[in-house]
Amino acid sequence: MLILAATPIGNLGDATGRLRTALEDATIVAAEDTRTTQRLLQALGIENRPRLIALHDHNEKQRAAELVALAATEDVLLLSDAGMPTVSDPGYAVVAAAVEQGVDVTALPGPSAVITALALAGLPTDRFTFEGFAPRKAGERRTIFGALASEARTMVFFEAPSRLADTLVAMGEAFGGDRRAAVCRELTKLHEEVVRGPLGELADWAAQGARGEIVVVVEGASVRAVSEDDAVAQVQALVASGIRLKDAAGEVSRETGLPSRDLYRAAVAAKKPLSP
Repeated sequence: MLILAATPIGNLGDATGRLRTALEDATIVAAEDTRTTQRLLQALGIENRPRLIALHDHNEKQRAAELVALAATEDVLLLSDAGMPTVSDPGYAVVAAAVEQGVDVTALPGPSAVITALALAGLPTDRFTFEGFAPRKAGERRTIFGALASEARTMVFFEAPSRLADTLVAMGEAFGGDRRAAVCRELTKLHEEVVRGPLGELADWAAQGARGEIVVVVEGASVRAVSEDDAVAQVQALVASGIRLKDAAGEVSRETGLPSRDLYRAAVAAKKPLSP
């Protein structure tokens, strides 16, 4: 089978017993960076030296079929450099190919920067969305953040230190400078730091420079109190502008908190002529 294994995001003490056992028994390991995996084996005191196959963003599609063919007859352990494979890391194409070929896939859960940051941010955790890395280009960032401005769920982003300040400024412009957020830096490591505050203040803080692996957690938009009739009218207006009814109902649902299914049904019913 194909085995996805979460590796420590910083502190080696977070390596699970199941991960250690899997590394001790593995004969084939697909690794984002084979050098990082070799260092992990040494740091954990594991003497096993499995066959290492490089699996990264540039070769994953080409390597997927090969790894799935191997996993059909023996266990293949898949690792990223830190955290769970497939989450802003290689692995998705291999999992998709394995599922398509009927090869079993399992996971050894463990450290996650997304969940750790969400838990530490002090923002609502009941509903959240992971948005990965923000686009590098300023125009694309504005477009993405503009589309997320009405997102009611807590949002989690990864970001590079060199782009953090610009990203926080763009977030403040799209979401409002008073929107609550948290910058989580170097999680589980010696210099772990969580800085909380409004986006405007965080942008000023980040302008002084920040280092390390960074996760940004942003509060969702406040849900506006809107009657169902007004919400249905918004759905109809979006449909009239060319948006599909299902998408329009989903967008208004996110803005108002009203169930998307109810808005969809009400919009459909509103289009039906009344019986004589």
